[in-house]
Amino acid sequence: MSLDEEYTAYVSGRLSWLRKIAYPLCQDWHRADDLVQTAITRLYVKWRQARAADDLDAYVRTMLVRVFLAEQRRSWFSRVRLTATLSDRPAEGGDRDLIMDINRALAAVPARQRATLVLRFHCDLSVEQTAHALGCSTGTVKSQSARGLATLRSLLDAPESRLARTEES
Repeated sequence: MSLDEEYTAYVSGRLSWLRKIAYPLCQDWHRADDLVQTAITRLYVKWRQARAADDLDAYVRTMLVRVFLAEQRRSWFSRVRLTATLSDRPAEGGDRDLIMDINRALAAVPARQRATLVLRFHCDLSVEQTAHALGCSTGTVKSQSARGLATLRSLLDAPESRLARTEES
């Protein structure tokens, strides 16, 4: 099998998985697609190196998260907001109102903390794996997780959140 065929087979099989990681990071399906596209383009350029990685999925997940964080740092992103609405796609099972509240709150968490929370709790990575993906120390992951969770809790406890209204009843 040629390198291009290997790359195509890998990307075809992992595309939906990458989108499921990208969406919680950016809270927009179109932007998630853009993040994934950028990551798989970079993967193509580095395919020879990437295919030799011990854990190819971890390598690609790290690329995706770093694409997201790099985009957050760019100045144009702070000036231009393409959309402020949540996805109109139905949530998979569970309490849809609760999921919308959580997504809304997660979107308000700072980018680095959001990336840490997504890797730790959505991707179920260890502190060490998250630190490797983000290129930081385990202590940074722990502090970003704690701060991100505190921010998320305060947003979910806010009076305007549906979650807070339910608990008061």
